[in-house]
Amino acid sequence: MANESSLFLGEFFRSPTVIGAIAPSSRRLSSAVAVPIPERGDPVVVELGAGTGPFTAEIQRRLGGRGRHLALEINPRLGGLLQARHPGLEVVVDDAVRLPALLAARGVTTADVIVSGLPWAAFSPDRQAALLRAVVDSLSRDGAFTTFSYVHARMLGPAVRFRRRLARAFEEVVPGRTVWGNLPPAFVFHARRPRV
Repeated sequence: MANESSLFLGEFFRSPTVIGAIAPSSRRLSSAVAVPIPERGDPVVVELGAGTGPFTAEIQRRLGGRGRHLALEINPRLGGLLQARHPGLEVVVDDAVRLPALLAARGVTTADVIVSGLPWAAFSPDRQAALLRAVVDSLSRDGAFTTFSYVHARMLGPAVRFRRRLARAFEEVVPGRTVWGNLPPAFVFHARRPRV
């Protein structure tokens, strides 16, 4: 665990606007983010910004061998670590803005659930818009999108802008409770039914 935290912190210092956090997400946050994964069937679940894999492990546990799980990570070092930890996982080292094309290249038309660990508040307005468009274009009509934001950044301009974009992009956006057992504390957004 200390090794993982050191790697994560090192990658944060190399590229803070790409990594966006100083530590991996906690189990409590991972559990809150993975809530929309269906308990039955064979859903297609896409994970954005998989990092060292705290959400990955929870998604794998909830799927229990069902469906299909693709994990996108832009950082090659973190992507390699993720693949080593989860050999059966489809790890894609690429930019999430290319999500529709990446899914199409793998024979996937739409995802049922997209879980995001991306640092939305660290992105420029254009980057936020492009990434959110990629999410909306990749989800099924009744699909679910889950992401989170840090409590300390809640009132900052980029975080406020992202919440507004999210409300315009989905028919339903429900903020979850604050997850205090995370460093830093965070809260989750559950969004459903992307607007075409």
